[in-house]
Amino acid sequence: MKKSITHDSAAQAQPTFGQTRRTLLLGAGALLIAARTVRAATPTLTAEQVVARNVQARGGLAAWRGIGAMAMSGLMDAGRIRPEEPLERDHIPRLRLPRPQDVAQGKMVRLPFELELKRPRKMRLEITFDGQKAVQVFDGTHGWKLRPFLGRHEVENYTPQEARAGAEQQDLDGPLIDHAAKGIAVALEGMEQVEGHDAYKLKLTLKDGRMRRVWVDAQSYLDVMIDGERRLDGKAHVVHTHYRDFRKVNDVLIPFTLETRVQGVHDSETISIDKVALNPPLSDARFARPA
Repeated sequence: MKKSITHDSAAQAQPTFGQTRRTLLLGAGALLIAARTVRAATPTLTAEQVVARNVQARGGLAAWRGIGAMAMSGLMDAGRIRPEEPLERDHIPRLRLPRPQDVAQGKMVRLPFELELKRPRKMRLEITFDGQKAVQVFDGTHGWKLRPFLGRHEVENYTPQEARAGAEQQDLDGPLIDHAAKGIAVALEGMEQVEGHDAYKLKLTLKDGRMRRVWVDAQSYLDVMIDGERRLDGKAHVVHTHYRDFRKVNDVLIPFTLETRVQGVHDSETISIDKVALNPPLSDARFARPA
């Protein structure tokens, strides 16, 4: 039986994923897209060598294979909330929130969240807003949600679009760790600068044929940025997410800050994680749809 280990950054003098899943989710999920200069260093490693160093920098393959579940909590940007606008996170289906009367239009709102992840691709997200709690759950195949903010107090099934997003989300350790076992092919596209630092740019071909790109820092070998796609108003938009503030939790490194920017959207979105637990006792019933 795996031991549940909780890390509370506020209780530790020394700093210690916080992916969400990815990220996170849950995500996920804001980034100020780093300036990529025309000048780029010449790659000195192959794609597999970069991945191997990344896995080692994150704590090693054995350590990550030993993590079957993860729980995290913190604060996430809800954006400048208006009744007609959705709150959406990378790897997390949309959640519509009304703006409370005491929040001025245009003011950035941050909401407390709790995210639970379990292999394979199980996710439970709880967001507290205006004294109420919204819940979104994916059991690896099907999803359900509870949205009291809209006056909907009955459990609803995911829409087909939300179900696809849940099925496409990466596992709790991200796409690079154990990538071959996940059916993900990796190719080196060269080097670019991310926030003034050289980074290896890797092209990922996922099992279903979708493409993603990950940037791995050439010094730390941590994955510092990943791209994706989000549909807004029926159109596909490029999304970039930065991973920052990596801390050691037990034997692995996890980013405690995720910043995401959607192409064509003014505001970035930030997820700040303050607590992470590895291998918490999460039963499958935690992800089951209520009767």
